[in-house]
Amino acid sequence: MRPDLVVRGRRVVTPQGARPAAVHVRGGIIERVAAHDETPVGAELVDAGDAAILPGLVDTHVHVNEPGRTEWEGFATATRAAAAGGVTTIVDMPLNSVPPTTTVAALEAKRAAAEGRCWVDVGFWAGAVPGNAGDFSGLAAAGVFGFKAFLVDSGVGEFPPVDLDELEKAVAAASGQDRPTIVHAEASGPIAAATAAAAGADPRSHATWLASRPDAAEVEAVAGLAALSRRLGARVHVLHLSSAEALENLRAGRAAGARLTAETCPHYLTLAAEDIPDGATDHKCAPPIRSRANRERLWQGLADGTVGMIVSDHSPCPPALKRPDTGDFMQAWGGIASLQLGLAVVWTAARERGHDLCDLARWMSAAPAALAGLERKGAIAEGRDADLVLWDPDAAFVVDPAALAHRHPVTPYAGRRLRGVVRATYLRGRPVHTDGRWAAEPAGRLLRKGSA
Repeated sequence: MRPDLVVRGRRVVTPQGARPAAVHVRGGIIERVAAHDETPVGAELVDAGDAAILPGLVDTHVHVNEPGRTEWEGFATATRAAAAGGVTTIVDMPLNSVPPTTTVAALEAKRAAAEGRCWVDVGFWAGAVPGNAGDFSGLAAAGVFGFKAFLVDSGVGEFPPVDLDELEKAVAAASGQDRPTIVHAEASGPIAAATAAAAGADPRSHATWLASRPDAAEVEAVAGLAALSRRLGARVHVLHLSSAEALENLRAGRAAGARLTAETCPHYLTLAAEDIPDGATDHKCAPPIRSRANRERLWQGLADGTVGMIVSDHSPCPPALKRPDTGDFMQAWGGIASLQLGLAVVWTAARERGHDLCDLARWMSAAPAALAGLERKGAIAEGRDADLVLWDPDAAFVVDPAALAHRHPVTPYAGRRLRGVVRATYLRGRPVHTDGRWAAEPAGRLLRKGSA
């Protein structure tokens, strides 16, 4: 049986490397990665020419916020931004929505809010909060991909942090359901001490915010997670690593047998504390953006595999919550929205450091898919979903906030010149975004663990 679609190009990024190839698609699934000139008569042919063909990006760290805080972001706006940025699968975080995804009923409310509104495929993390470990079996049966915990204040009252005893119960319960526990890894003790020490400093200075979230908080938390993973034999994942000081604890923990993985984000790899002007609260995030020297050490951690993936931590809010009126870093909401820009932001910096398209595909597609257990995502390979990005890595553009599709056009990248333009995004063989235009109707599915 012939394929119904063939997408071919001179630079097709596969797990075996980038090469000329023709991707044969039938029924939305990659049937074969064939030679470039193998294009059966009767199949629709899309020729990417010299543009690269990447696997659709998988972003496992996205705060959609719907239901309950849809004025911050929603499934329609977030997934349109994702499609425009070459992201074909997101996994939604359990907090900032109301109710948070800590029970099966809350998960179903979120699914109802998302149904029919998604331009890309969407999966769901569940939350680990004090006292809800008994809900994990039901949430796992309902298809969540894992469980998220905070060790510090999450910023929203309905999603409280766990202490170490509660975290151990959560990790054990998640492991019993064959799911990872993903953790906001900052320890509360160093933050409390540093915040007290920073009292009275200029709140408009990013240096004040940075001083209140010291490296020690991440170092202590990562060491504790490594020990917990070793003791329980459980998968534990460090979210949004910002401190290069914690890299050694990741390495040592793994060497001692911990099943410990880690991610970082585009802003930690491209921005630097020394460059943030006073009052520029669009740069605020937690953990904070650190120094240039720290940034380069994070790149080294990616290069040697200590950090395995790059995801957005897309966390938007209404502009007023960023406190542009006062420029107060201590009061502003902490979050950077980069679903649409992440590929270009990362590539602009990565190419300067000698990285290639295969590195991008590994960090931003294959590794996040593996974390969540998205077995049909993350690679251009036989049997995978035909999620493809036609992408020109050499084209450049200047970031115009008005061109961003997420709900509020607030970004620290405004005015930056970036490399890498998405020409088209295909979801299971269907074009969902082409040359700046979205398809007529959303085609995204709501994914469940075990059928994704």
